[in-house]
Parts: sequence; C-alpha cells; structure tokens
Amino acid sequence: MNLLLKQQISPDLLYHGTAEKNIESIKPQGLLKGCRHHVHLSSDQHTARKVGIRYGKLVVLTIDAKAMSDEGCTFFQSENGVWLTEYVLAKYIKFHQTLF
Repeated sequence: MNLLLKQQISPDLLYHGTAEKNIESIKPQGLLKGCRHHVHLSSDQHTARKVGIRYGKLVVLTIDAKAMSDEGCTFFQSENGVWLTEYVLAKYIKFHQTLF
C-alpha cells in the first residue's frame, strides 16, 4: 500500500507514548512498527501522553530524531501531524522519562 508520504525533516526530538509494561521489550529491540506501516511519533509530549495513556500506566519516551536523521533514517509526516519512521533503534531512545 502506497501512502503517498513525502520525506520530511523532523524536529530534533520526538516522543512516543507507551505503557510501562512495554518498556522491557522496547529496551533491547527499540520501537518496531509491528502491524502498522510505520512507527508513530509525536512532536510534543502532550500528544504522546494522550496516545500512551490508552495502553496502561503511561511512559513517554524521548527519541533523538536528529541523531537518527544524521545516521540516514528517514521521517515522514502524515496529514494529521503524526511523525512516521520505519523503526527506532534503542540507542536513540531515552528511557529515563518520568512516569506520568
């Protein structure tokens, strides 16, 4: 399926809201798209919180999108403002975010 997305330059930092129960699997493998076409990221913590709270005890992860871009990863932005990428390796994720 072609989503007709154009590559975009992302902000330096992006965010991903998830449930605390998912952290142990994210630490070794990073964020994977699973059944989706891309990993979904937010440009602000507020939006990441709104997304992540739906899945359990909330954790907001900080993604070093600048380092990803510098190393050749590509980003797209959907019409509704969601940032998309194929995967996020664990080395680009800050796991020390406060639980909300």
